[in-house]
Amino acid sequence: MKLKVPAFLMALALTAPLALAAYADSPALPSAATADQATTSKLVYGLLSDSRYAYRPRALDAATSKDVFKRYLESLDGSKQFFTQADITKFAPFEANIANAIRGGELEPAFQVFAVYKQRVGERVGYARKLLKQDFDFSSDERFDYDRKDVPWAASTAELDDLWRKSVKNDWLRLKLAGKQPADIRKTLDKRYATLEKSVNELKGEDVFQFFLNAYTSAVDPHTDYFTPRTAENFNQAMSLSLEGIGAQLQRQDDMVVIREIIAGGPAAVNGTLKPGDRIVGVGQGKSGPVEDVIGWRIDDVVAKIRGKKDTQVRLEFIPAEEGVDGKHHMLVLTRQKVRLAEQAAKGETLTIPGKEGEPDRKVGVIKLPTFYQDFEGRRRNATDYASATRDVAKLLAGFKNDKLDGVVLDLRNNGGGSLDEAIELTGLFIEQGPVVQVRESGGRVTVNNDRSEAVAWDGPLAVLINRGSASASEIFAGAIQDYGRGLVIGETTFGKGTVQNIVDLDRWPSGETQRFGQVKLTIAQFFRVSGSSTQHKGVVPDLAFPASVDATEYGESTYDNALPWTRIAAVPHTQYGNFGPLLPKLETRHAARIAADKEFQWWNEDVEQFRTEAAKKYISLNEGVRRAERERQEKQRKDRQAIRKELGLDLDPLADDSNDDGLTGNERDIVKDAAREKAAEKRPDPLLRESASILADAVNLLAEDRPLSAQVLPQSTAVGRWAD
Repeated sequence: MKLKVPAFLMALALTAPLALAAYADSPALPSAATADQATTSKLVYGLLSDSRYAYRPRALDAATSKDVFKRYLESLDGSKQFFTQADITKFAPFEANIANAIRGGELEPAFQVFAVYKQRVGERVGYARKLLKQDFDFSSDERFDYDRKDVPWAASTAELDDLWRKSVKNDWLRLKLAGKQPADIRKTLDKRYATLEKSVNELKGEDVFQFFLNAYTSAVDPHTDYFTPRTAENFNQAMSLSLEGIGAQLQRQDDMVVIREIIAGGPAAVNGTLKPGDRIVGVGQGKSGPVEDVIGWRIDDVVAKIRGKKDTQVRLEFIPAEEGVDGKHHMLVLTRQKVRLAEQAAKGETLTIPGKEGEPDRKVGVIKLPTFYQDFEGRRRNATDYASATRDVAKLLAGFKNDKLDGVVLDLRNNGGGSLDEAIELTGLFIEQGPVVQVRESGGRVTVNNDRSEAVAWDGPLAVLINRGSASASEIFAGAIQDYGRGLVIGETTFGKGTVQNIVDLDRWPSGETQRFGQVKLTIAQFFRVSGSSTQHKGVVPDLAFPASVDATEYGESTYDNALPWTRIAAVPHTQYGNFGPLLPKLETRHAARIAADKEFQWWNEDVEQFRTEAAKKYISLNEGVRRAERERQEKQRKDRQAIRKELGLDLDPLADDSNDDGLTGNERDIVKDAAREKAAEKRPDPLLRESASILADAVNLLAEDRPLSAQVLPQSTAVGRWAD
């Protein structure tokens, strides 16, 4: 069983997934908010419930208070594995007084609830560790029901005991099936559960404050969030794809911070001394500043020490990976620089799609864009090299144009959005001047945001690949391309997030204060396509659909109970470059014929169906025979597929020899090997991407062969291969 950790602790670190651990001698958790936190609570209340800043402000009445209370409990114990109903009953006075607590900044009850949570975690972990002293019977037909979102709170500790017994039994069985011996299993799980308790014990007052305040912000709408000063800094760095530091991705393992990856071009890479697996045990400032022992620190505290202004120096005390945890300590001085996180930037590649029945081969450029990033500060300074998704994509398109490629696929799968400006400007690379998105503010005023440049970076065939993880800015872009008839939209229906957020710096109000109160990512508007339709809930529906990998009832805007409803406004005039309706039946026919013979696509479809079937069960068997048979089936399937790839001359799966489940958590694995596996996963066969390129190649060939059809589909086009005349 895994602790449900609030999302902000798991995201947006310097270059590292955050781990929940702090100083070994960290002070006791405070019982009340600080003066700054009390002020922050009042400021956030003013934004969300007592002003016109929010798109849909929500009064902090009894109903809202009840909702905030519910969300706070979910942020701590979403799986209902620690609190009992008796605990919840005792919290009732706090629920009734939440409105006054937030308005007045009197947040002691929130800390009191957390104190009980911390105590319950200790009790549950103590029970779990005792269970490890016994043996388990895996011959029964017992099962572990892991989906507890809608179950009532446990009526007694005995009920929680049974839940944890099954959870521990499942953890044990996973390790047993992976080939671990009982002694090793006991050692691994005992350490895992002890780490869980330690993680909670070492949370700070600012963490608890952020948990509670985000229970309030999420009660207003799903995409409004509060950031402490540190998490605000992390968010802004993630959006800018840059940082000022040494250029290393860090991960916490046990009580040490370990280097997971060296970032190309950064000071650590240029120096060449540090390598993945090295352990950082001390950090000092400047060439001669004292070195602080950072063993046992939480990773964001270590990162804060390593970060710093460009051209300043940091001293690192480290143990080389090959020398083990008790190895000799080494010292290194590095000069911090601005480091570009190139791995998260747009990337391009070229696919060759073989022609059939006399048709020519087609070369299709692919651009993978993971987010609509922008260095806001760099843009404000008018820097010449600020990070921008549009700039990076434009460079890739220029290369494709020079290489005379036949088409471009823009891959926006799992692109959760980012900068609204980038979505508008990126659309402008493919269209002439015109509206891209309409934005309606809380008062009802609608602003049309236009691409004002007549230049078109790519006027040729275009396809946009989307899935359920494509959201917000991705939906603005894909919707505009579809409304203009500028290209084909392929894949799954998108997430359905049709709202606009802005960052509000809370330090701008108290005069002269900086970085004390944090920031709020606030929903300020709703966006609409140029056709007038909102993407809210409904998302962008592809022109040509692939089987849905995730059900809309499980993931997407429609799963939020307080999301804005779908609506529409008036359309705005815009160019209609094409109408792909007459072409789609022909593309569907070719697509169906091709995937019927495409092993990788068939396997992907099988895996999706299997995943959805298993997910719908919401439980897992604790019978060793059942689980072993399933594991053997999966291993045979993996080996059989790899053999077929070899026989057919297909690209091999670099992870085909990996076990399905090693039973370990991320911080229990060998960091170097795990990072290498992550890199290898990027090279796994991608049948959806290749099929999208093949569909675009089909469109190019069909329109080139059939001029009457081309004139119907692309009425404004004056030349073969140009879709944006």
